[in-house]
Amino acid sequence: MTGTPDSVPAADVKKASKDMLQKQLYAIFTKPTNGMGPVFEHLEAHLAYQVGLETDGRLFSAEPMWTDDEESWEGEGLVVVRAASRQDAIAIAQDDPMHKAGAREFHVRPWMINEGTVTVRLDLSSQRFEIV
Repeated sequence: MTGTPDSVPAADVKKASKDMLQKQLYAIFTKPTNGMGPVFEHLEAHLAYQVGLETDGRLFSAEPMWTDDEESWEGEGLVVVRAASRQDAIAIAQDDPMHKAGAREFHVRPWMINEGTVTVRLDLSSQRFEIV
C-alpha cells in the first residue's frame, strides 16, 4: 500500500477489500452548540425531517449517542445517509431543522460498509417484526 504511515489512499483499501460489500454511505456526527434547551426546542422538527429522509430512502440510520457510561444524553447524534457524494450529504445535513436553527453543529465523514449482519424476524400471524 502507498501513502504515509498514518494513512493510505481509499483506493488501496477498496482494492484490499474488493470482495466485501463496499457500500458507500456518509456519517453525519452532530452535537449541540448551546446546551440541551435548543436541541429539545427543535427536536420535533428534526425527527420529522429524519422520517422524511427515511421515506425518501436517503436515511440509513439515525440515533442518539449516549454518554460513555450509557446513563445520559448530552445531545450528540449520528445520522447515516445515502448520498451521491460528501457534498450531497452535507446538503442533507444543512437542511436539517436542528442545524438550520443553530441548535447543533455537524461534521460529515464518508463511511464504507464492508462487514456486518442485519437480522430481521417477521412473524406473519401477528404481523410483528423485530430487528435482532
